[in-house]
Amino acid sequence: MKRLGILLSGRGSNFVAIARAVQAGQLPAEIAVVISNRPEAPGLAAARQMGLFAVSLPSKGVAREEYDRQLVELLQQNRVDFVCLAGFLRLLTPLMIHAYPSRILNIHPSLLPAFPGLHAQKQALDYGVRIAGCTVHYVIEEMDAGPILKQAAVPVMPGDTEEDLTQRILAEEHRIYVEALHDLLIQE
Repeated sequence: MKRLGILLSGRGSNFVAIARAVQAGQLPAEIAVVISNRPEAPGLAAARQMGLFAVSLPSKGVAREEYDRQLVELLQQNRVDFVCLAGFLRLLTPLMIHAYPSRILNIHPSLLPAFPGLHAQKQALDYGVRIAGCTVHYVIEEMDAGPILKQAAVPVMPGDTEEDLTQRILAEEHRIYVEALHDLLIQE
């Protein structure tokens, strides 16, 4: 059984979707550790309520490379096979990426390569696209540029606000992250 390490910074809704799929037997994996760089992250509380090992590893004031060194150490101590970014609001350094080559996944709220980076939904609305969506991809050194595992399209409706579009995309994120993980894990 493969062991997952989940990294999050906020509410962790994608983490919850993954955890529920694991608990339901839909994913042949176990969650070894949930780590947040923000001690107050609601995702940590959600993980603890599910009986999972959840750790705060604060990043504030820590150099990026040093933080990633500590992160790799914590993931390795917990024998993590795959790392899933679930709203982890930090760019990973090459140190972290090289420790888990082709084993770090991310979910992004756009149809990459369109609208990388922050505020992808706002970027999509500002650009006037009719179709937005989300992408599960491998993490590489370039931001939001790794090989794509799965995508889902979401229509942009007339009058959509950023929040409206975000909610519709989020529902698809939860679905395709689990599907992409499933496909990856059964290949292992």
